[in-house]
Amino acid sequence: MSQATKYSDMIGMLIEDHRNVEQAFQEFEGGIEDTSRRRNLVDHIITELVRHSVAEEQYLYPVARQTLENGNEIADHEISEHAEAEQLMKRLEGLDPEDRQFDETTRQLISSIRHHVEDEENDLFPKLRRWCGEEQLQDLGNKIRHSKETAPTRPHPSAPDTPPANKLLDPGAGLVDKIRDALSGRER
Repeated sequence: MSQATKYSDMIGMLIEDHRNVEQAFQEFEGGIEDTSRRRNLVDHIITELVRHSVAEEQYLYPVARQTLENGNEIADHEISEHAEAEQLMKRLEGLDPEDRQFDETTRQLISSIRHHVEDEENDLFPKLRRWCGEEQLQDLGNKIRHSKETAPTRPHPSAPDTPPANKLLDPGAGLVDKIRDALSGRER
């Protein structure tokens, strides 16, 4: 997900993120014997999912609330799924990749995210394509790109997940996470 994107509108960017993280899921499911490589891959997945979730919570869900008739219900459901995934990611951070729970928890996370992606791509994204103009989607794509650059790289389950608080606090958490990543040698 951290690669340069070939899309500039919000929905295209988010779908591209989904495809990139799915590739990482498939790599994990393909079986990696080396525990260090498994740890690095799961850390990469967590980083990308956190950055993606932050961008969605800052821009995708607020526009859904404003634009769609049932936008509050959709956004609340999606944010609830983010919270569940964030709990799994937080648990994974503390597990040793040799622990059986590491693989089980990673597989739970993968299943949860696949369900979430299916919801967004089959329901939310088509609705937004119908109700948002291309210029608005392009503007939101630019905002998401910037948001992901400053977003946290680790899960923060107790952090706010709606504007304006998340837009104010996420960049600070992102800076702290990047410092922690550099000091710990965690790959991105």
